[in-house]
Amino acid sequence: GRKSSHTESWNGSKLILPTENEGWERVAPSDISYQEDTLLPLALDLKGINKVIDDFKTATIRSLNAGFKVIEIHAAHGYLIHQFLSPLSNKRSDNYGGSFENRIRFLLEIIDAVNEVWPQDLPLFVRISASDWADGGWDLEQTIQLSKLLKEKNVDLIDCSSGGLVSYQKIDSKPLYQVHFAKAIKKEAQILTGAVGLITTSEESEKILEDNEADFIFMARELLRDPYFPLRAAHELDVKVKWPLQYERAKYR
Repeated sequence: GRKSSHTESWNGSKLILPTENEGWERVAPSDISYQEDTLLPLALDLKGINKVIDDFKTATIRSLNAGFKVIEIHAAHGYLIHQFLSPLSNKRSDNYGGSFENRIRFLLEIIDAVNEVWPQDLPLFVRISASDWADGGWDLEQTIQLSKLLKEKNVDLIDCSSGGLVSYQKIDSKPLYQVHFAKAIKKEAQILTGAVGLITTSEESEKILEDNEADFIFMARELLRDPYFPLRAAHELDVKVKWPLQYERAKYR
């Protein structure tokens, strides 16, 4: 989408022009940049939309061939699918823009394509930004509506994140700040949810599950800091787990 063709964050997140080495033409639902000082993305035409949908289907086949048993469609954090969902980035006047039904069409057609090749007995997750944290943007109410429709299309779980669409978002970032999204979607859409975002302790994780606010805890940065967090959490919660053979001698005593 419009946030692509950039250098890594640790290298300044600088735009790589299509004419430069490793650069490519960025596409989006509308020709609106993520930041004002960057090159406008190319608004996808119907042929381009259909190609992206087919690319998701092809990627699903590759995942199956590689032996994966679960896949997640990333429709969050300001990437291409999220750009179609939000009225802040989608200004189209065709069947893929305008109304709620039109803005979610791209994602639903991707799910349909994935379902053609993904076995129904294997889990299918969708990650959604439940709020743009910006006036007039995508919000929790729309996420709940969408989640109900995704459940009808055999999606098993909503991975509940937020933000990433616009540079002027105003996020009240603090521990557990996104858990309420998972709780509301789980209750209103009657679908399994995953909680994410500044969940850093075994006690926090366990309480979220015990209070039925979410069905899964997803972690990223905490596992970067502590790759063996699950082993430490098991020790802290007095749960017996099997350690990797190579780490047996490092067991907590």
